[in-house]
Amino acid sequence: MLLITLVALPVLFASPGPAQTKAGPTQSKAPSSPEAGAKEQNLKAYIELMRADVRQQKAEIMGSLMLLSAADATKFWPIYSEYDAELTKLNDQRVANIKEYARVYTEMTDAKADELIQSAMAFQKRRSDLLEKTYSRVKQALGAVTAARFFQIERQLLLIIDLQIASLLPVVGQGS
Repeated sequence: MLLITLVALPVLFASPGPAQTKAGPTQSKAPSSPEAGAKEQNLKAYIELMRADVRQQKAEIMGSLMLLSAADATKFWPIYSEYDAELTKLNDQRVANIKEYARVYTEMTDAKADELIQSAMAFQKRRSDLLEKTYSRVKQALGAVTAARFFQIERQLLLIIDLQIASLLPVVGQGS
């Protein structure tokens, strides 16, 4: 399960855009030993490195496909940076949900399964609302065609990330 978490978490932190933001605080138990604490710190460092790399790649994809003039780019990227910061916060919530899933996977109950799925659905709704809000802002600043291009590119990138995450997480088994 730790391997699944190690692989899935960097993908989750792949919120796009050039803005670099730090992950919010996570709630976790204190490590049981100095060795466990070191492993946790190494994992956090690895995730941050992967996050920066994937975010940079996504920003480059977005930049190359948006086909923005210099004037349009000065309008677009600040909006996108705000979107990126909000998406990063949402992704932090998703990470917490996946960590909880990994923690309780072998001892899943009906109540916990429902809680995790409700949280995942709430995340999807908040992310969709954020994308819709950002589409409206881009449309107001640059027009509907450019906003549609943003929406299509971002949606495709999000779907790729979602597929990668879903393919790494095991389907929940029988409850205990």
